[in-house]
Amino acid sequence: MRVYLDNAATTPLDKEVFDAMAPFMLEHFGNPSSIHSHGREVRSAIEKARRTVAGLLNTSPAEIFFTSGGTEADNAAIRCTCRTHGIKHAISSRLEHHAVLHTMELLEKEEGVQVSYLRHDERGNLDLAHLEELLASKPKTLVSVMHANNELGNLNNIEEIGEICKKYDAIFHSDTVQTMGHYKHDLQQLSTSFIVGSAHKFHGPKGVGFLYCDANVKIQPLIQGGAQERNMRGGTENVYGIIGLAKALEIAYRDMEEHHAYIQSLKDRMIHKLREQMEGVSFNGMSEVSDKSLYTVLNVNLPASDINEMLLFSLDINKISASGGSACSSGANAGSHVLRALNIDPARGSVRFSFSKYNTSEEVDYVAETLAKMYKKQLA
Repeated sequence: MRVYLDNAATTPLDKEVFDAMAPFMLEHFGNPSSIHSHGREVRSAIEKARRTVAGLLNTSPAEIFFTSGGTEADNAAIRCTCRTHGIKHAISSRLEHHAVLHTMELLEKEEGVQVSYLRHDERGNLDLAHLEELLASKPKTLVSVMHANNELGNLNNIEEIGEICKKYDAIFHSDTVQTMGHYKHDLQQLSTSFIVGSAHKFHGPKGVGFLYCDANVKIQPLIQGGAQERNMRGGTENVYGIIGLAKALEIAYRDMEEHHAYIQSLKDRMIHKLREQMEGVSFNGMSEVSDKSLYTVLNVNLPASDINEMLLFSLDINKISASGGSACSSGANAGSHVLRALNIDPARGSVRFSFSKYNTSEEVDYVAETLAKMYKKQLA
C-alpha cells in the first residue's frame, strides 16, 4: 500500500478534468490571440471557462484573470495594488504563505512600504481587535490575510475581516488557495478586493490559477508583454490549463457537500486513531477543531524523539507521503516559520496530513498504526 496524504501540496488530477483538457492538447491548438478560426475557437473556450469560474463565485467574468497559479496571483494583488495606489502601509500576519510574506518583505525593502503584523495567540488565532487598532491609526492600507493556513489548517474569518476593512476603507486581499474548491465563495457577499485560486489544489492541472480583482480596484499588470487577459497579463494563455481549472472547480462545487462530509470523516478517524494508539500526541493550531480548521488538513504534534530528525523520510520508507517537519532550523532544513511563530517545542516532531476524496479509511488506519509503531519502537 502506497498512501498519499499530501493533498495540501497538490492533488491528483481528476479523470473528468483530463478528458475536458485533452482536446485542447491535441486538436484545438490555435493561439487564442489569432483572428483566424483556429484561434477563435480556442478564445471562445477560454471565455466560456472564465464565465464558469465567475458564475461559481457569483461575480462578473470581467473580474476573473487567469494566471500561472496562486503565487503569481498573490504577487499581482499585493505588488500591483501598492504600486498603482501608492500604498505605503500593509497589514498581514507572520503565519501567511511565503507567496505573501516574501512579497511583503520585498515591498518593505525596495519600495518603502511599512508592514505591520497582526498579533496571534499560541494556537494561531488572529487578533482582529489589533487589526482595527492598526487600521484606525494608518489609513490607506492594504490588508493581506489568508482564508486558511496551509500548514495548520486554521480558518480565518474573512467575512469579519472584510467588514473591518470596509469600515476603514482598506483594500483587502485574501490568499484563498487552500479553501478554493473546498468551500463556497460568494463574492457578492464577501467584502474582498482580491481572492485567488490554484487549480492543482482541487484536482485540476498544475501551472494555472486565477485572480479575482474587484472592478472598483484598478491595478496595473504585474507581467508586461502583450494584451492578453484584457491587458492585465502578458503572455499566451495556458489554454488547456484554463479549461482544466474551470472543469475542476465546476466538479468541486458540484460534489462539495458530499466530499466535505467524507473527508471530514477521514480526518476525524485519524484524530481518533492517533489518540487511541499514541501517548503524548497532540495537534498544532486549531487543527483538530472541525469548525475552526480545514477539513482537509491535520497537523500532528508528536512526542520528542530522535526519529523526528528523519520523520518524513521514515514515513516515506513506510510508503506514506506527507509533509511538515519541525519548528527548528538545522542544516538545510529551515523548519516551519509557522510552527516557530507559534513557539512549538522544537524537540517535538510535526507532520501535516492532508486528505482528498481519493483517500480511504483503510489508508488512514495504516498511517496511524505505522506512526504509532515507529514511535513505540523508538521510545521502547
